[in-house]
Amino acid sequence: MLDLKFLVSNPHEVKDNLARRGEEIDIDSIIELNQKRKDFIKEVEVLKNKRNEVSKKIGELKRQNKDISEITKEMKTVSNKISEYDSEIKMIEEDINGILIRIPNMLLPEVPDGKDESENILSHEWGNRREFDFDPKPHWELAEKLNLVDFNRGAKIAGSRFSVYIGAGAKLERALINFMLDKHSENGYTEVIPPLLVNSATMTGTGQLPKFEDDLFKCERDGLYLIPTAEVPLTNIYAGEILQGENLPLKFMAYTPCFRREAGAHGQDTRGLIRQHQFNKVELVKIVTPETAWEELKKLLEDAEDILRQLCIPYRVVKLCSGDVGFSAAFTFDIEVWLPGQKCYREISSCSIFTDFQSRRAGIRYKVKGKKGTEYPYTLNGSGLAVGRTFLAILENYQNQDGSIVIPEVLRPYMNNVEVIS
Repeated sequence: MLDLKFLVSNPHEVKDNLARRGEEIDIDSIIELNQKRKDFIKEVEVLKNKRNEVSKKIGELKRQNKDISEITKEMKTVSNKISEYDSEIKMIEEDINGILIRIPNMLLPEVPDGKDESENILSHEWGNRREFDFDPKPHWELAEKLNLVDFNRGAKIAGSRFSVYIGAGAKLERALINFMLDKHSENGYTEVIPPLLVNSATMTGTGQLPKFEDDLFKCERDGLYLIPTAEVPLTNIYAGEILQGENLPLKFMAYTPCFRREAGAHGQDTRGLIRQHQFNKVELVKIVTPETAWEELKKLLEDAEDILRQLCIPYRVVKLCSGDVGFSAAFTFDIEVWLPGQKCYREISSCSIFTDFQSRRAGIRYKVKGKKGTEYPYTLNGSGLAVGRTFLAILENYQNQDGSIVIPEVLRPYMNNVEVIS
């Protein structure tokens, strides 16, 4: 959430930011509401001063045994007016927050301008694309032929865009999860097993609510939501708490299933494992001081890239343009993996800096030793990696002409030293 004081002092910056994102929100209405709130607060202060004066008079009159009926009436009128104005202030603040909570984060100056993903900027590439002496197949054909993933039975059990991993497929998925967790643990991340169901306050803290409610799976009876990413519970571990600055950065990782309706993705990339309603992911989250945020983002990106390097899968990193950066993010690198069976790159991780946008919403603060008051930390996160997309990247990059799949060397210890799935 943006700081209201910043918005009121810098309305043109906020409007320019919305224009860069292609968003339209009435910023002037917040400024008008805030002025109205201030006017009511001044009126309340005047009335409270008057009530204090009247209270003193009542005390004096009582000591003099004089009639206080008229002045008591005046006191009641003043008190009623204060209550009325307090209610008005509360309603205005609710209106302000209702708009404020829907305003996206301020983009950092480093974000390039652009209308959509077609205008993202290439940062760097790694690895050489394999040259095949046959026409490589897409992962869904390979997975079905080897009985690694059953898309039809997944649909029978739960509906479209659900899958059943079977045998060596399930083992490969689990191997990837364990490999990622082991590697990130070596890099100092603390492993967490969080709840998969969270409340609305937790979803609001990271920015999923209210804007993206249509993309979430909700348990109506309990008012709980299935998490779309482990970012949500991990970032909210310290919601409403004050941390000690000397303990930052905090680095967490979690493997979880993730659940998304993908409400706006009908007909887009719905074949195979690209856009599932349920998928596995290893998530990385950091809570850091503003001064170290950029350095920590670079390290987080490197940690995510290292997984693909160890698997020897070619990829590229792009800077997202202003029209493609997510609602809560201030800057994002996307890692895109090469898929020869589809002859294109696909996103496998987004590594973002959120400045203090999420920490304000979640009420996470920290105290600097020897300094008065508290400050808001910055939050970062990134997939390390999306497991299903890594799975399909292995199938497409390590396929043989006969449809068998070579297991990357680093995964073989997790696969009982199996070298080929055939």
